[in-house]
Amino acid sequence: MKKLVSMVLALALSVSALTACGGGASSSTAGSGTASGTATDAPDTITMLLPPVSTTYQDQLSVWAKEFNEMYPNLTLEFETASWEDYKEKLDVQVNAGTPPDIAWVEYDRVGTLADSGLLVDISELVSEEQLADFDESALEFYRLGEGLYGLPVYISVQCLGGNKAMLEEAGIDWKSVQQNGWTYEEFREAIKAGSTDDHYGFIFACAGVTASDYLNIMVKNAGMPAQFDKDLKFAYTSKNFLELLKCIREIIDDGSTPKEMSSVDAGKRWNMFLTGQTMIFGKGLANFEGLAVANNEKLAANDGTAVEGSIEAEYVVLPVPTFFGEEQQAQGSAAGYGMFRTVEEPDPVHQANVMKAMYFMASGEPAAFTCNELYLSGLSESSRTAMAAIENTVPRSEDNAKAMELLTSQAAEARPDIPAEMTAQATRLMDEVIVPKFQALLAGETTPEEMYEAVKSAAIETFGEDGVVQD
Repeated sequence: MKKLVSMVLALALSVSALTACGGGASSSTAGSGTASGTATDAPDTITMLLPPVSTTYQDQLSVWAKEFNEMYPNLTLEFETASWEDYKEKLDVQVNAGTPPDIAWVEYDRVGTLADSGLLVDISELVSEEQLADFDESALEFYRLGEGLYGLPVYISVQCLGGNKAMLEEAGIDWKSVQQNGWTYEEFREAIKAGSTDDHYGFIFACAGVTASDYLNIMVKNAGMPAQFDKDLKFAYTSKNFLELLKCIREIIDDGSTPKEMSSVDAGKRWNMFLTGQTMIFGKGLANFEGLAVANNEKLAANDGTAVEGSIEAEYVVLPVPTFFGEEQQAQGSAAGYGMFRTVEEPDPVHQANVMKAMYFMASGEPAAFTCNELYLSGLSESSRTAMAAIENTVPRSEDNAKAMELLTSQAAEARPDIPAEMTAQATRLMDEVIVPKFQALLAGETTPEEMYEAVKSAAIETFGEDGVVQD
C-alpha cells in the first residue's frame, strides 16, 4: 500500500510539474530545487544525527532549523545530537538496524563502508546541477565512488601536528623553517629527543580506541602510502615501507620521547597535556586548536577559574608530519560533510526531495560558513565563501599558522573515487579488526613491528588474495 501511494503521488507530481511554472525560490534559496523536480506542500520532517562539529555548532542548530522553516514552511528539521565518542557508534547501530536518520555527518573515509550498507544514498540523481555547481569539484571528489555521489562536503581539514611555541624554541627547533620546508623523520626524531625533559614529553598522540587509526593514517601518508590501495588497486599496507614505518614508531617510544602508555591517551587527555605543558608536540593537530589555545590563555589572564586546571599560557604552532624514506609530503586531508540515508523500506521520492533541500541548506551558505569559520577552515562552495566574507573573526589568527595550513592543504593526498566501495569497506574492517588492535599492542610493547606486519599481511592476503596486495 505504501509503495502504491508513493507511486500515485509521484505520478500526480510529475503531471503537476509538466503543467506548472518553474519554482519561485528567492535568491537566498538559489539551488534549492532538486534534479528530480519532485515538490509538494505537504508537511514533512527531516531527521538529522550530528556530532559537535565545531565549538558552538550544536548551539546553532535551532537557529538553522528556524531559518530553514522560514524558507520551506512545510518542512521541519529535527536534530539528534551526540558526542564525538558516541556519534559513530550511534550511527552504526541505526544503520545496522535499518533505521538511520535522513541526514548524518559523514567523514569521507567512512563513505565506502556506509555505501556498502546500501543505506547511504547516491544523490547524483537527486542533487540539481545548480547545487552541484556551487561546490568545488575537487571537494566533491572526496564523496564520489565510481559514478555515484554520496554526500556534500562542508570542509577539508588537514590532520597534522601541533606544537608549543615556547617549548619548540627552548629545544632549539626552527619551527618556522619546519612549517615552510617540512622535516624528515630523522630530523623529527632528534627534535622530540631534544624536547623531552623530566617535566614533559617531546611528542604524544591520542591513540585510545579508534583514534589509533588517526596516528597510523597520517604517518603512512608520508611513508609512500598515500591511500590504502595503490593505483593498481592493490592493498598497500603490505609494502616493506609499512614495516619500516612501524619500526620508526616503536623507535621513538623506546627513545623515551613519547609515553609508553600512549595507547591509553584519548583526544581529551592529549589536548589537556598540551595546555598543561606536559608535551612539546602532539597529534593530531587541527587548525582550530589555535583559537582554543588563545581562548584558554584569555581565561588564564582573567584568572576567573574557567581555564583548564593546571594549564599554562601556550601558543599553538601548526607543524607538518615528518616524511619517511625520502618520500614526499602527502598531508592527511580529512573531508567531512553530510550524507543522505534511506531506511530498508522503499524510499518516498517526495521525502527524498525534501531531504535534498535540507542537505544542501546545511552544506552551503551561512551554515557551512559558520562551521568553517569556527574551525579556521576555508569554505568549499561559492555560497559558503560569500557568507564567510561577511563574518568577522573574533579570534586573531597567526599569519604563520595560516600559511602553514594553506601549504599543507595544497599537499593533501588526492581523493581516490576509483577505489570500489566494497574494497573500501573491506579495508575499513581490516583496519578496525586487525590493524588497530595490533597497532595498540605495538604501542604498548606487547608485540613487535615484525609480528604486527606479518599479522596484517596475512589478514590482507586472506581478504584480498595474493594478487590483491603489494608485495615488494
